[in-house]
Amino acid sequence: MKSIFDVGNLEGKRVLVRVDWNVPIEDGVVLDDYRIKQSMPTLEYLKEAGAKVILATHLEPENISVDILRNYVPEGMELLENLRNNPGEKGNSEEFAKSLADKADIYVNEAFSASHRNHASIVGVPKLLPSYAGIHFMKEVEELSKAFNPSHPFLFILGGAKFETKMPIIEKFLDIADSVFIGGTLAKVAKEGALGANPKVMLPIGDVTALDSNDETLAVLEDKINQSEFILWNGPLGDYEHGYTEGTFNLASLIAESGKTSIVGGGDTLAAIKELNITDKFTFVSTGGGAMIDFLAQGTLPGIEALSAYKQ
Repeated sequence: MKSIFDVGNLEGKRVLVRVDWNVPIEDGVVLDDYRIKQSMPTLEYLKEAGAKVILATHLEPENISVDILRNYVPEGMELLENLRNNPGEKGNSEEFAKSLADKADIYVNEAFSASHRNHASIVGVPKLLPSYAGIHFMKEVEELSKAFNPSHPFLFILGGAKFETKMPIIEKFLDIADSVFIGGTLAKVAKEGALGANPKVMLPIGDVTALDSNDETLAVLEDKINQSEFILWNGPLGDYEHGYTEGTFNLASLIAESGKTSIVGGGDTLAAIKELNITDKFTFVSTGGGAMIDFLAQGTLPGIEALSAYKQ
């Protein structure tokens, strides 16, 4: 996988940059622009190199216009309409991929957080153009890869829902981590299965179906955090979306204040960190939720594999 630093002369080149500016929006206001900000070093680099930049992002729900994001677009750059407005995006249509590729000479993926999707702008376009990874994309891969060979003791904390999608990462990190805490709605399923008897696995104390973590659970986690040298965390401890946030806030503060090497990610996790204004207290904060989980489980993503797909 090559980065934009490998392109060479960019003067006058048309560069299609796939960003992930699918950020939370309420009443026409962007609530969290962390992902947008992480893409800016790549955009500034391309601008200073004399490239003609075309930006492409998706927004959810699909009927939202990208006009709400215009204030984030650097001067002289073009922002395409919401990719999800075309069914060819999700369907990875060759026709839609070609329509995007025809706009540019070079493709840059700066959307790590969307690169677990087999969508046209992620895996289709790179077959048609010389393709490179953006600056933050490369940083995501570099930083997340540290979890494959971490310092020990290593604590892995996994929360949230959708147990079936997270089982691969649990299985992988049972072999790497010294302790694995499983919280959120995942805990009930874990307790009822083989994981509940695994000596490496920690579950919430008391009612594993509780809507948030109790003080006893947080005390155990605090002790484990203090004993650890490397901490990997993805997903909330409680039913975050319905207001049960205290456990997640407390965990975020414990990790931030520990001074230990920490890599964190996931949508609700990022929301908690932003609300507490402690983003800079972690070693690395990933822009990815599902992409972070899939990369850690598999060591790659469809978007990563696609960056070397172009055959001239």
